[in-house]
Amino acid sequence: MTATPVATVAVAFSGGRDSLALLHATCRAADSLGLQVVALHIHHGLLPEADGWVRWAQRLCARWRRRGWPLRLRWQRLAGAPAGGDSLEAWARAGRHAALIRLAQEEGADLLLLAQHRRDQAETVLLQALRGGGPAGLSAMPSTALRQGLIWSRPWLDQPREAIEAYLRQHRLRPLEDPSNNDLRLDRNRLRLQVWPALLAAFGYAEVSLAAAARRAQEARAALAELAALDLAPLVDGAGRLEVAGWRCLSAARQANALRAWWLGEAGSALPETSVQRLLAEVKPGKAARWPVGAGQWCALYGGQLAQAAGPVAPLGGPPAALDLSRPGCWRVPGWAGAVEVSEGPRGAPPALLQRLQACQRSGGERFQRAARSLPRSLKQQFQAARVPEQGRSGPLLWAGEQLVFVPGLGLDARCWSADAAAGLVLRWCPDPAGSAPPLSAPPKPAG
Repeated sequence: MTATPVATVAVAFSGGRDSLALLHATCRAADSLGLQVVALHIHHGLLPEADGWVRWAQRLCARWRRRGWPLRLRWQRLAGAPAGGDSLEAWARAGRHAALIRLAQEEGADLLLLAQHRRDQAETVLLQALRGGGPAGLSAMPSTALRQGLIWSRPWLDQPREAIEAYLRQHRLRPLEDPSNNDLRLDRNRLRLQVWPALLAAFGYAEVSLAAAARRAQEARAALAELAALDLAPLVDGAGRLEVAGWRCLSAARQANALRAWWLGEAGSALPETSVQRLLAEVKPGKAARWPVGAGQWCALYGGQLAQAAGPVAPLGGPPAALDLSRPGCWRVPGWAGAVEVSEGPRGAPPALLQRLQACQRSGGERFQRAARSLPRSLKQQFQAARVPEQGRSGPLLWAGEQLVFVPGLGLDARCWSADAAAGLVLRWCPDPAGSAPPLSAPPKPAG
């Protein structure tokens, strides 16, 4: 008979008072429930005391194992450091969360316990309000959340800090003291040490009221997410592009709500409030434009649709240019530093298809089919599959109405190939070397 695997519960363990009490309580409960416990300790590499904290955690867990408790310890040191101008708190939080997920998954745990309590929740609401947070920010911390297949649970989120301190005294537990908790350069420390005592002195019920406000904000956030899903369902196509005309038919508040939800779904990160307000003011149907959104991301408008894209953005090539490429030759594209070479060859497009083309900037979400029996895939995937270097991807996309016809570096879309595989016109993008412009024949005017 094979032994039944024992369920494992992970506990985020810094060694401070809250996480020490939580680990102790979890081990006591697990011993009687037949569970395994793994303490996850993250070494941020920011303080000289951190090496000693790891050794302290190792000794503590070894001592508790000798009691017969089902406990083991995993720890990881974060690599790197925050870039210039980045928030130290945000960098540490992101690295810590990634490390916790990886360690918990390696240990076979599907539940991660965190030790935040009601005071932490109230402080988070205040910090988010001071930063101008909306329902998402004011929701503060959820009691339970699912991230990458791992359940994050805060079982003490409704418990006052005093109850945890009483637990420590009862079991004579001695937590670590982190000197960075007194660093007034950090927002939460200034709030906790300078503002909170005065707030409680004036409003003794502040902690309870702010925690209740977080619960109300969580309800509002859930309702807004449901509303956005209803509004976006008929407006977002299979490539994730948002139809502007339909979106503009919504009320102003629902436009903003839908825009935030759409961007979060496409980019995986929140749309900055400055970008929300700019897009609400500047996006117009029938206009082509793009807006930078944070580092390496941008929002593009073309053909009446908004699209999210990431990566470096090439200079705009000007307004879409109308082209007739139905004859062999080398035709310059207005507004672009280069030309399209047209020649006869196999797997070419029928001349009639190339009579009325538009040259456009990439907007994100385009799908390209490389072979007759393949599936259309994103340009990023196709560039990677064809091993097209970054410098070979510049140039305009050529469209015939709603059909993508040609992509520099990839060639003609297979859906545009002539029925006669041996005949047709093949296109090739020829960028101007070093920005120079050799003399080229002028393109013929579109028929009609």
